[in-house]
Amino acid sequence: MNYLIKPLSAQGIAVAISDFMTMGTDKNCQYPVNSADASERHLRFEYRDGNLFAKDMRSQLGTFLNGEPISEAKLSYNDILTIGDLEFQIVSPEEKTQFPLTSKNYIWNEELSSLVYGSRSDFPILMLGSSGTGKEIIAKAIHQSSRRSDGPLVCVNCSALTETLVESELFGHIKGSFTGAVSDRKGAFESARGGTLFLDEIGDLPYSIQAKLLRALENNEIRPVGSDRTIQTDVRILAATHKNLSENIRQGTFRLDLYYRLNVIQISPPDLIHRMEDFDTLLGEFCKNYRVRFSFAAIAELKKYNWPGNIRELKNLVARCSALYPHEMITEGHIGKLLDKDVSESSLENEMVNTRAGQPLPIIKEIEKQMIIKRLTVNKGNQKLTALELGMPKSTLHDRLKYYDIDVLNFKQKPA
Repeated sequence: MNYLIKPLSAQGIAVAISDFMTMGTDKNCQYPVNSADASERHLRFEYRDGNLFAKDMRSQLGTFLNGEPISEAKLSYNDILTIGDLEFQIVSPEEKTQFPLTSKNYIWNEELSSLVYGSRSDFPILMLGSSGTGKEIIAKAIHQSSRRSDGPLVCVNCSALTETLVESELFGHIKGSFTGAVSDRKGAFESARGGTLFLDEIGDLPYSIQAKLLRALENNEIRPVGSDRTIQTDVRILAATHKNLSENIRQGTFRLDLYYRLNVIQISPPDLIHRMEDFDTLLGEFCKNYRVRFSFAAIAELKKYNWPGNIRELKNLVARCSALYPHEMITEGHIGKLLDKDVSESSLENEMVNTRAGQPLPIIKEIEKQMIIKRLTVNKGNQKLTALELGMPKSTLHDRLKYYDIDVLNFKQKPA
């Protein structure tokens, strides 16, 4: 008999319980948790004769099963375990759901986890974030997790098309409808029938086409260029942009009604510099694909860089290493020649100026900032404890404090 454990939160996902699996705040636990009230090694799961048992490991505040304190107890489906301020439910394998993408950054992983069920709906998903943060990869993962995964995934880059061509690209055209239209052609809506249509850089879509796109989404029908008949559509829409759509709406270059139609579910991929917990994993994957090796000192140097081009820039750097230094270990001495530090320093300076000038932070950054402030307040400015509770290295917390201009002294307890 197999058991899964699922956090009782809107974004919680169920994971399989293995034999002798431990839970606690220690990062070496098979199931690490973030709670000020949980112990480093809080409890352990054991299988005996096909039955699952939970054993409290002398935790400071104890383990509770269905509201009752336990030292050891047999578990059944739907039982509720309480650890500090966290609650978990024991569920069956049928409940196992996990989004294909995960992150070691707690906040970003929570956003990805929220797509477990959102990806299975037919509602539009709008992705907002800087260029190079992996929005197309997320779109592919959403499609794979959807009920439309057997259908096609069609990607259209709205910034790569002229106003004349974008209507034909989206809705198709009939022969003779314009110069060069030598035959009928299906558009992206028809090509993606039964699947998913990903509209990348939707913020660059010409204003005149936005009304036609809105009608297509509202009425589930399109009209090819030059045709007098409409065609029923059957697609799920994903859209992405690096632009500030609120500013575009204010300037009159993006329709407010189209924004509301697309913004049913929103996700904001963070810049690489704000999810450096994933850096080693991403670098390792690219190194494997391009057969590149970095020394420890070189990797340490890479982590000091600002990465204005985000994951795309990291991938391109590894590809550059493969082209320029094949079969050679990349050392610290190579790094200066491989990075465009002029662009990085300019990008960082502009970002810091905007943040200090009171410009609004992207949603995920604002959430992270408020979580840091909340834990610093509870911990009276203790950075080590705050970093532990947030699941990040202390050095990463220090970088976040500098970026968000948070003064730790404001949280320390004043002497009486």
